[in-house]
Formats: sequence, C-alpha cells, structure tokens
Amino acid sequence: MENLWNNYRFAIIGLVVVVIGFFMSAYVVNEEEQVVVIRTGEPVYYANRPGSDYPAGVYFRIPIIDTIQRIDKRLLDLELEDEEVLSNDQQRLMVNAYARFRIVNPQRMIERARTTDGVRTALEPILNSALRQELGRRTFQQMLTAERGAALANVRANLDREARQYGAEVIDVQIKRTDLPSGRPLESAFERMKSDREREARTIRAAGARDARVIRAEADAEAARVYAESFGQDPNFYDFYRAMQSYDETFRKAQEGEGERGDSSIILSPDNEYLRQFRGVR
Repeated sequence: MENLWNNYRFAIIGLVVVVIGFFMSAYVVNEEEQVVVIRTGEPVYYANRPGSDYPAGVYFRIPIIDTIQRIDKRLLDLELEDEEVLSNDQQRLMVNAYARFRIVNPQRMIERARTTDGVRTALEPILNSALRQELGRRTFQQMLTAERGAALANVRANLDREARQYGAEVIDVQIKRTDLPSGRPLESAFERMKSDREREARTIRAAGARDARVIRAEADAEAARVYAESFGQDPNFYDFYRAMQSYDETFRKAQEGEGERGDSSIILSPDNEYLRQFRGVR
C-alpha cells in the first residue's frame, strides 16, 4: 500500500480533487422547480424557467463563485383567514379567501422578495385590500349570486398587477367562506334580515290584493258588458238565463240545508211570479 501511495500519490490526489470538484459543481434541476445561478451577486442563467434554454437535468457551476437558488415552479397558495370586511349594506363579514400564483420571473422575485415566502408576505396585504375594496361595493346578498364571480375577477386582476412587481403571476382568487360574525352581531343581522323579509312580504301581499281588486273590477265590468249586450240582442233569453241561475242558487241552498238539518223546504204558490219560467213564456 505504501508503494502504491508513493508511486501514484499525485494521481490519487488529483482524482480526489476531481471528485470533490465534481460534487461541488454539479447540481440537479427537477421538473417541479426552476434554478437561478447567481455569480458575484448577479443572476447568470435560469434552469427550467418557462421559455428558458436550460430544461430540467444535470448542470455544473463554478464552485465557491457560483451559488444557486431553487424556486418552486408549481402553483403556490396564499391563504387569508377570517378577515373582517364591511359590505355595502353595512354588514360585517368574516371572509376566508385564497389566491394561487406562480413565479414567472425569478430574477425579479429575488431582487424584490428574495424567496417565495417573501412574495406571500408582500401579496397578503394587497389581497386583503383588494377584497375589502370589491366586497365593500356589494351587499351580502349579491355575494351569494353570480355577482361574486365578477368581484373575484376584479380582485384577481388587481392582485396580479401588483404581483408582477415581484415576478409572480396570479392564476386564481377564490373565497372559501363568507359568513356573518358569531355572537350578538350575528343575531342582530338575522333580526334585520327577518324584518326586511317581512316588510317585503307585506309589500308583495298589498300589491297582490290591489291587483286582485283591479282584476275583479275589470272582470265584473266585462261581465256587465256581456250581460248588457246579450240582453239587447235577446231580452227573453236573457230573462230565462237569469231565472235559471236564480233557481239553481235557491234550490241548491235549500238542498244543502236539508242535508244539514233535514227540515228545510220552499213553499210557493203555483202562480207565483218567481216560477213564471216553469209556466212557459207568455
């Protein structure tokens, strides 16, 4: 072994240096990440960045001089938990929202935020402000309709415009939950909503009763017009028709009374004027 060391020590030392240099300079870029190579404080190139000439794989850097920073290429989440927002109808809402973004300009991200956590820290107050601004323009009921989609689209556009300054692109903004705060404010809101619904119901019932009276009056007027026209065309038939209606109403009530008490009856003289239709038209 001593002879081997004496004869090949320079080769062994060189091999060790090469191996150490290889491990110090080689690095692997995975598919789900992008890597920025920084030399003397300035980015040199990006590996696996969208549109880059350096896809995922094995790369080499100058040891000690070059440093690398790995940045997640996948979608990242920004959570906003239990933020209190005042709606347009003066209701305090507890909002849970989230945004999904990704890093599209690593150099700008490193210059402005250093890390993805720095991007989250910078975007959180912007998301909070955008939500307050958009939800403050709308009522609580509007947030339960399709109007909610338009509000979130505006929030995403505003947040994306600010996120570009940090090398990020906002893909989506969604609200997980919008609710009234618990406790006395929630009970007061429910009472106010109940009063509003009751007042709305009274208004609808009043309008329905008014429309019913109008329709009934119009129907009575139309019926009177039809009766008048029919009387003018054939007075005898009109008299006969009205008499039949009177008979039907009178005898039906008598029959119903007989069924209830068993002692109802109608006694009329044969020459009574009321029964003239049974005697034939003279």
